[in-house]
Amino acid sequence: MSPELISILVLVVVFVIATTRSVNMGALAFAAAFGVGTLVADLDADGIFAGFPGDLFVVLVGVTYLFAIARANGTTDWLVHAAVRLVRGRVALIPWVMFALTGALTAIGAVSPAAVAIVAPIALSFATRYSISPLLMGTMVVHGAQAGGFSPISIYGSIVNGIVEREKLPGSEIGLFLASLIANLLIAAVLFAVLGGRKLWARGAVTPEDGGVPGKGTASAGTGGSTGGSGTGTDGTGGTGTGTGGTAPAAVAVRPEQETGGAEGTGIRLTPARIATLVALVTLVVAVLGFDLDAGLTAVTLAVVLSTAWPDDSRRAVGEIAWSTVLLICGVLTYVGVLEEMGTITWAGEGVGGIGVPLLAAVLLCYIGAIVSAFASSVGIMGALIPLAVPFLAQGEIGAVGMVAALAVSATVVDVSPFSTNGALVLAAAPDVDRDRFFRQLMIYGGIVVAAVPVLAWLVLVVPGFG
Repeated sequence: MSPELISILVLVVVFVIATTRSVNMGALAFAAAFGVGTLVADLDADGIFAGFPGDLFVVLVGVTYLFAIARANGTTDWLVHAAVRLVRGRVALIPWVMFALTGALTAIGAVSPAAVAIVAPIALSFATRYSISPLLMGTMVVHGAQAGGFSPISIYGSIVNGIVEREKLPGSEIGLFLASLIANLLIAAVLFAVLGGRKLWARGAVTPEDGGVPGKGTASAGTGGSTGGSGTGTDGTGGTGTGTGGTAPAAVAVRPEQETGGAEGTGIRLTPARIATLVALVTLVVAVLGFDLDAGLTAVTLAVVLSTAWPDDSRRAVGEIAWSTVLLICGVLTYVGVLEEMGTITWAGEGVGGIGVPLLAAVLLCYIGAIVSAFASSVGIMGALIPLAVPFLAQGEIGAVGMVAALAVSATVVDVSPFSTNGALVLAAAPDVDRDRFFRQLMIYGGIVVAAVPVLAWLVLVVPGFG
């Protein structure tokens, strides 16, 4: 048995054990990386740790730390109230606002994970308070980021168009952008309809103090969302309240600074700590988007400043960092790094590229792009697969524009996977949810996307021969 096949089988075993024995998959993946890397790939410790995602580790820790402080001092509640006012109480519009916001950020040049890191914590806090399915809100954020991700001036669009030009293939910048935009918009519409969007419309307008139900006092929603279940929610002051699924939120005590009629008109007054936190969040956006600073390091720095100034509000924030998610994601990606180091990814791609039937090779490449991208860099895998497609694209039987667009869509819509950077950020950012349950939901949805989208992209973009 070849080393590459062994490494793939070990990954399958890791999934099976983690699913059936409730062991953290990240810990299993670290052990697998050590075993396969040492015994099969003949790697030393440095070679194994080469795949450790240090940048993602800092992003996950930094962003969840900063927004844990924002939740503890009530800043996220203030933002949620402001968002409700902005859409005139139509809670059903908020998922679309988050979709459009992340799409706009990536379209003008933000890296997709940076946009998700900024928007997801606010979106998921809103979902918790107003009993919106966290799966709906999280996936709307990610698909929004990918919808704008291939504009001609975006990071992803620039990279892919550069690869196409380097390989001397026909290209269409607008066609690539529209393919990703339309695909993600259609997926978002389906998700909205399936995951409770119609019930959100049926609620009508609410006031920020309703907690999602007209006539109710200030409250926090349970994490069950529109699909039922139970969970806990924050009251915006660091305390917690317990709620049952559906749309009925749990009542909580209202502190003086939360009384309605505050100066800003949102029902929650701005305290010095909240003002400083809002300034920190704006600083994060400006630093990441305007000055291309690292989102994780910037978030950690801002969180430390806030913690130093208001230690009482921030004392619990370190404990609320999503450590189990950090272990999960970093372990799995370290093992994927071992696969890349030993050539398993290239081995699989070259095997497909050598198939003599162009249409079959095209759909298999789309699937490889989707499967690998669910665990690794989307743009990185496209950079590897587009050159592999060059030989049969040169035959003229497959349109280059459609093939590149299909690869781009296949390799990015799967970023909802909890093992990808965007999916991991959504998982880590969700407050007061059953993370194991939410992880399973993201994994199942990610699996559905991996199974369905590549063949659909192939049918719509490749088979007609565009380009």
